[in-house]
Order: sequence, then C-alpha cells, then structure tokens
Amino acid sequence: MTDETSAADRYAEDGAALLSILDELTDLIATAKSMPMSASALVNRAGALDLLEAAKDVVPRAIQTADAVVADADALQARSQAEAEERLAAARAEAEQLASQEAVVAQAEERAAQIIAEAEEGATKLMADADDYCDRKLAQFEIDLGAIATQVRAGREALAARAQRDHSQDQDSSGSARSAGRRDDLPI
Repeated sequence: MTDETSAADRYAEDGAALLSILDELTDLIATAKSMPMSASALVNRAGALDLLEAAKDVVPRAIQTADAVVADADALQARSQAEAEERLAAARAEAEQLASQEAVVAQAEERAAQIIAEAEEGATKLMADADDYCDRKLAQFEIDLGAIATQVRAGREALAARAQRDHSQDQDSSGSARSAGRRDDLPI
C-alpha cells in the first residue's frame, strides 16, 4: 500500500475507534440512574473515566493521522501544481516557438515578395530599354534605307536619262545617215 492509502486507513480505524468510545460514553450516560427531582444522573465514574482516557489515546493518533492525510493532500496538491506549471511553461514555450516560426515565415514571404517585385520592376525596365534600343536602331535603319532608296532612285533616274540621251542620239544619227543615203546595219 502507498503512504496515502495507509494514512487514510489509519484515519478510518482511529475515527471508528473514537466513534465507538463516544457511543459507549453516550450509552453510559443515557442509561445512568436519574436523580430524583433533578436533571442530574448517577454515572459510574470509573467507567466514564476509562472511556474518556481511551478517547484521549485515540484523539492524538486520529489528529496525527488527519495531519498525515492533510500533509499527503498538500504534497499531492503541490506536485499537481508543479506539474501543471511545468505543462503550462512547456505550452507557452511551444507557443512562442510556433509564433517565432510564423514570424520567420512571414518575414521570408515578405522578403520573397519584395525580391519578386524588384525582379519584375527590373524586367520591365530592361524590356523598355530593349524596346527603346530596337526602336532607335530601326529608326536609323529607316533613315539609312531612305538614303539608299534616294540614291537608288537617283541612280536609276541617271541611268534612265543616259539611256534616253543615248537613244535620242542614236535616232538622230540614224536619221542623218538615212538622209545621206547610207545604211547602218548595226543594231542599236
């Protein structure tokens, strides 16, 4: 048996003994002869004193047993309180750890979102710069092609003018040769 159980058993035994003694004392007084014309009674002194002496012996043991039961209850309450405080401290520590982890995750997510925003901003600027560069190069090509087209047109016009001059001269020279009676067999 544990100390708690044995203390409770002793308390129950001592309590039963004390109640038994008090019952005997009550019977002794209740069955005592009454004094005539009075509320007093004749009680066997030796019997009453023996019962009171037995009660005195049992009461300290009962008090000791009760004290032991109370001490055991106090110790149990202290152990329970300490265990509850330990569990509460562990729960608080775990809650702090979870909150700390949540804060780290939130900070990491915030930093990731910031990095993504910066990357998107950089990509947008890079695309705008690339588009601007391409537009400038195409504008320069357009200018260069315009100049080339102008040169080609001028070259073609010069060729056309020379071809027309040559053709006019050939007609003039074949017209004069015919009038002189000569015939030119060479192709034009």
